[in-house]
Amino acid sequence: MAFGWEAAVEAQIRTAQERGEFDNLPGAGKPIPGRGQPYDESWWIKSFLEREALPTDLLLPTPLQLRRRVEQLRDEVRDLPTEESVRAFVADLNAEIVAWLRTPTGPRVVVRPVNADDTVRRWRSDRERAATPTATPVEPAPASPSNRRRWRLPWRRH
Repeated sequence: MAFGWEAAVEAQIRTAQERGEFDNLPGAGKPIPGRGQPYDESWWIKSFLEREALPTDLLLPTPLQLRRRVEQLRDEVRDLPTEESVRAFVADLNAEIVAWLRTPTGPRVVVRPVNADDTVRRWRSDRERAATPTATPVEPAPASPSNRRRWRLPWRRH
């Protein structure tokens, strides 16, 4: 037995169908994403990250996030303009590492503060390497017909 509100909702759906409001909806006629794959409890988190174009590193526990940031430090500081900005970046990262070391949560992963002097030294060498022009290969000039050696097939006369 249908309740009064159920009948009203069904009537609204039926009139919307008759008006064609459900025609040409996005994804109409396409297979349901993930159908046929095993159930994943975190499907909605993964779809949110994908839809919003967020990095999947956000799902990692804090020590793994910090470790990944330490591993990617060279790439992160490469485009910084000054030595002071590199040191400030390293100081911020070290502050996060020390805060985690004081009250560790998550898996036991070794994460140590970064040596700012070593990072600045690598940053300088990367900048110097990028600043030095690479030797461009010199293409040989096309051989003029007089300089070209003529190869003859032994059985043909020229």
